[in-house]
Amino acid sequence: MDSTKSLPFLLLFQIFFLTSSTLLSLSLEASEFHHIPYEQLEGMKNNEQYHHILIPGKGRSFIEGKNESANNNSTLILAAEKTHRRDPLQNFNYYTGGWDYRNSHYWASVSFSAAPLFITAVVWFLLLGLFLCLACLCCCCCCCRKRKSYGYSPIAYALSLIFLTLSTTAVTAGCIVLHINQENFSNSISHMLEFILQKALSIFENFMNIMKALASVSKVSVDHLPLPPDLKNEIDVVDEMINATANVPQLQSVANAKNIQQVLNPARLALNIVAAVMLFLAFLGFLFSFLGIQCCIYVLVILGWILVTLAFILCGIFLIFHNVVADTCVAVDDWLQNPTANASLSLQFLPCMDNKTAQETLKATKETSSYLINVVNKYIIEVANRDLPPTAGVLYLNQKGPPVPLLCNPFNSDLTERDCTHAEVNFSNVAQEWRKYECEVSAEGICNTTGRLTPTAYDQMTASVNVSYSLYSSGQFLVELGDCSFVLKTFSAISENYCPGLRRYSYRTYVGLVMVAASVMCSSILWMVYARKRRHRKYTKKIIARNDQNHFAGGIA
Repeated sequence: MDSTKSLPFLLLFQIFFLTSSTLLSLSLEASEFHHIPYEQLEGMKNNEQYHHILIPGKGRSFIEGKNESANNNSTLILAAEKTHRRDPLQNFNYYTGGWDYRNSHYWASVSFSAAPLFITAVVWFLLLGLFLCLACLCCCCCCCRKRKSYGYSPIAYALSLIFLTLSTTAVTAGCIVLHINQENFSNSISHMLEFILQKALSIFENFMNIMKALASVSKVSVDHLPLPPDLKNEIDVVDEMINATANVPQLQSVANAKNIQQVLNPARLALNIVAAVMLFLAFLGFLFSFLGIQCCIYVLVILGWILVTLAFILCGIFLIFHNVVADTCVAVDDWLQNPTANASLSLQFLPCMDNKTAQETLKATKETSSYLINVVNKYIIEVANRDLPPTAGVLYLNQKGPPVPLLCNPFNSDLTERDCTHAEVNFSNVAQEWRKYECEVSAEGICNTTGRLTPTAYDQMTASVNVSYSLYSSGQFLVELGDCSFVLKTFSAISENYCPGLRRYSYRTYVGLVMVAASVMCSSILWMVYARKRRHRKYTKKIIARNDQNHFAGGIA
């Protein structure tokens, strides 16, 4: 078969695969949502919950609406529009469950979005395999026939060389795009996972600090005042609850991060290998075609046939990965609009603490902090600031001088917030202020200089204040953990700082991978076309030179 006649067919063959592997895959998700019947869209608009698509009977929700009881038994669907895809597990009906990585139907629908790329890989493998088999049969059948004269077209030769150069350049550009963006994508994933782990570990560390502070309450004492039994029992209960819940965010975040890394690392290695092999194959094919080494070209065509098939399969897999990343980012944005709703996102990665546990822990920390302050102030009032006679026994410390200021208790008796008075000192400067009232003591522990606090009493008071401040400062953390505002801030940071880069780099990585696969596919065909044109050109020049030589010899005779 003459190559000049087969060239238009080969070009159409390339255009078919290029369009099917890029435009169809990228437009599949956008087109599916527009296939929703008009009546269904109108019904959704008329629904009171149009802006908050809900599934009844799946948990709690605090989304506002007219029917409060119905809302309390419903859950928010995350990324409902973005995940509206065909589900092959449900007779190709549209999937309506939203973002939920634990749902097999979600994975089936998102995987089906890459079906055009998988179909392209199969069609390419079958058609080029059939073409190679027919070419071998033609060569075997025609090898015994008399050799026909070749036609030679300079335009076809120049075009084949131009297209081969362009396809090789496209492979190079695709490999560069693929390498740069997959590195950026991997770094973005790593930074985001590190951020989530830091947040999870901060929860764990704050819990441990609260436990240490509560445990040290029984150890610190001022003038050997015992801890009340009811407060001690409450601290023990809170310790048990914290032990049961403190490891949850840390362990869940670490487990989810490990699962993502287990998928990410092989994918990153595969992309690097694909880029390197495809680039090496393209340059070898261009070199062997330019040199006219036929046997090496046939070997490279077979390798390219297999590698392009694998590359399109990898394109489909990465398109699924890109869609999952985009779905997750949209799900984060949806959850941020309804953070109190019971959605799958809020129950993973950084789960909110049970509100009852948070409130009981907060109550215990306030009571304990207030109790320690009251103990210290009681010692100041009844011992340090009193001018006791030597007959007072152990309470006599020869204390004298100006009175020691009281420590400000930030809580009233009902644990509500109160403002400090001017005569009180606060947590920020209490140690420095009380240092002014410390005296030097004798061997018996009696003050020898002006002052009202012995070094031992000062150390005990500052130790109690440190524990009290530690418990007081944990209050905001417990409030944020109880009302999920801590998780809300975390996901807001992810949405603003990490999601744009993740979506951008995952999309560009996918585009670079498609560029490489499609360009190597075109190069595989153009290797054969250019090699054939080069062989025809070389044979035609020999015929012309031989005819010119015979004509010259005939003229001399």
